[in-house]
Amino acid sequence: MGKIYGRTTADFAAEAIGLALEDAGLKKTDIDGLLLNGNGNLDMDPRLQFSLGFEDLSIMNSMRAFGSTVGSMVQYASLALDAGLVNYVVLVYGDTPLKPAVGAGAAYAARGVWDGMNVLKAVYGEFGGNVPYALAARRHMELFGTTSEQLGTIAVAQREWAQMNPHAQMQKPMTLEDHQASRMVADPFHLFDCCLVSNGAVAVVMTTAERAKDLRQPPIHLKAATQAAPGDNQMSGRDPGIVTGAKQAGGQAFALAGITRDEVDILELYDCYTYTVLVTLEDYGFCEKGEGGAFVADGKLGPGGSLPTNTGGGQLSGYYMWGFTPLSEAIMQARGQAGERQVAKNDIVVASGNGGVLNFHSTTIWSKHAD
Repeated sequence: MGKIYGRTTADFAAEAIGLALEDAGLKKTDIDGLLLNGNGNLDMDPRLQFSLGFEDLSIMNSMRAFGSTVGSMVQYASLALDAGLVNYVVLVYGDTPLKPAVGAGAAYAARGVWDGMNVLKAVYGEFGGNVPYALAARRHMELFGTTSEQLGTIAVAQREWAQMNPHAQMQKPMTLEDHQASRMVADPFHLFDCCLVSNGAVAVVMTTAERAKDLRQPPIHLKAATQAAPGDNQMSGRDPGIVTGAKQAGGQAFALAGITRDEVDILELYDCYTYTVLVTLEDYGFCEKGEGGAFVADGKLGPGGSLPTNTGGGQLSGYYMWGFTPLSEAIMQARGQAGERQVAKNDIVVASGNGGVLNFHSTTIWSKHAD
């Protein structure tokens, strides 16, 4: 994953799936379910099954709910497994937006569909995700006094985690001063408030708890998988991006899992921007609405902090594989296989997905314990 050129999405996906099967101790012929995380350039088309060499599948789907798709995939797979429709399901995300000598912003901008409201927004300079997320962050600042420096503490904490992750794209140390000195992308977002762009793939295998006992790796157990789609917050009449789908999906997930926020050991939150982390913490109930800035400012999210968050560097400093960035790190942490960055207490790990402009959200809760 990262700035790797000259390979196709299918190539990355095939390698990730091969590694996941080897990790689990399974053969390709054992797999009877395949879920693809669709993306903007349609490389994860259902016909990718043919290139990957899967046959006689009982379920196969290319799913798309933007960055929250991962939760939908986990939810779909768990329901199919519980119903006895499948035995082993592979979930995979792959993408190759980066091209040689093409900027990351231009790579994604080329995928845009300019019709309807998108045309009207573009007239006023709203292209891609930077501007609408920045507007939400600015509104939060105006309402609650949140500062750029507070957002910067999130980026700095995640860079500290990334320096312990051999897979992370960003290994260079970063201070809050570095964050503040980085160029402005869309006020109030500096460069280091914004996620990376990466080429690569991630694959995950899901099965029943009973079958997992016989596999190569210690299983982690799904306690809840929820999603929420509250609607277009830019056209709803509500303050855009102040209360997000994380409130609905997170509240339902904690209730289904039967746990409190105090029982969570590790958070792996979708972090396309620093503000996404802050507002998710608020909507998940780790702090009150409007208190996110002060909540993150004391360093509790970083190594040695009381609420380890985005322990692989996240999408800001690790790698950008949509919702599979938080999911992959959640799996490694829950297994106790995260190396130097491993968090000692790893019983309960929460992973999130976020899509659109804070329009779609998914929450999954994982435990290394079956009960």
